[in-house]
Amino acid sequence: MFSEALTRQPWPAIEADAVFSANTAHIMAWPQVEAMMEGIGKLLPDGGVFLLYGPFNYNGRYTSDSNRRFDGWLKARDPLSGVRDFESLDELAGQAGMHLQDDIAMPANNRILCWRKSG
Repeated sequence: MFSEALTRQPWPAIEADAVFSANTAHIMAWPQVEAMMEGIGKLLPDGGVFLLYGPFNYNGRYTSDSNRRFDGWLKARDPLSGVRDFESLDELAGQAGMHLQDDIAMPANNRILCWRKSG
């Protein structure tokens, strides 16, 4: 379930050139996704990379029937979760100072989105 307090927790004071997250955005509430993108944008140095793996929708549409079924299962389990729209994630990345570098097709109707921090 969504925890507003968890969303506001401070990020660790570490140095990182890259961040990788797999199968997370679709199980988090949207405010947590926003906090993740903002936090990663602050953590990464110029030229740093954020890679996000998982299922994504494009232009509000599922990329497969299996992703549509998976989204239904996610929302039945937790209405605040669900397969996220690429465009919304890309907008958050842009607000956090990152620009899309690559969008790579992966097995099982998943993708890796790769953003690079620019300064």
